[in-house]
Amino acid sequence: MANRRTTVTRWGVFVVALGASLWAIDAPIRKPLTETLPATSIVLAEHLFLALYALPVLLWQRRAFAALSLRSWLALVAIAWGASGLATVLFTTAFRIGNPTTVILLQKVQPLVAVLLAAFLLRERLPRLYWPCFVVALAGAYLVSFGRAAFEPIWLLPQERILTALLALAAAALWGSATVLGRYMLGALPFPTLAAARFLLALPFLAVLALLEGTFARTWAVGLAQEAPRLFLLALVPGLLAMLVYYAGLRQTRASYATLAELAFPALAIVVNWLTLGTTIDAWQLAGFVLLWGAITTLSWIPAPASVPATRPATPAS
Repeated sequence: MANRRTTVTRWGVFVVALGASLWAIDAPIRKPLTETLPATSIVLAEHLFLALYALPVLLWQRRAFAALSLRSWLALVAIAWGASGLATVLFTTAFRIGNPTTVILLQKVQPLVAVLLAAFLLRERLPRLYWPCFVVALAGAYLVSFGRAAFEPIWLLPQERILTALLALAAAALWGSATVLGRYMLGALPFPTLAAARFLLALPFLAVLALLEGTFARTWAVGLAQEAPRLFLLALVPGLLAMLVYYAGLRQTRASYATLAELAFPALAIVVNWLTLGTTIDAWQLAGFVLLWGAITTLSWIPAPASVPATRPATPAS
């Protein structure tokens, strides 16, 4: 029995790493799209393709939604509009403005947000050393955002880097909150069904946002008419497939091991973005990521307080 558990854990770690690796191809697909399409149009078109998965799943599982409470519906809408909708728009906008690799590395702050919100919303006790790790992670995120320029006076920092960091961190915070709300919702819905509801419920929000921006028509005239294959690939591989593979592995993996396996994402993204987009990071940004990842890894290995379930790491992508 012990050998079987070891095999399952190792297999789960491999599957988590595989799912995380699929996120690494997001930037080479998403970044070129930002040159021809507004961020909202990209995310709206992406979700139209994701609806091809969501609709059959929701029709099949429609009875599960009849039993949901008002609180559950509010949590579901918050996940869809906040994480699947607004966070992905902010993430895509950050790609257009700044270095995609920097944006990706900053997504590692998600578990910090998830643990903190779980303490307030789910009444989970904070792990030991949370605040020291939080301070170290913030220092790391600052270095990742600004690199060598981090040692300049704040008023001399490049404006595009400040905006990129704010957008990326806002997206990470929204995705981190979705982890907490998703943990609450998984008591009522299985993950594939929750993911389907998240994708479909985001569509009205994104459509209204596109109408307000005046980019709704462009989603169809340029996005789906000219960029459909690339948008479909974006929705399918780093979107749907990566998410399902990641969570399939996470069910069989300790959070601390999963955090290590997730290193496959930023490590591969750095290489892929350099080869396909020519983007690089300096030594100070790399040192900042080491600080950030080290703080998250330390948190994941600290035993959870008694009677409180361990926190799963948040996913970095939509």
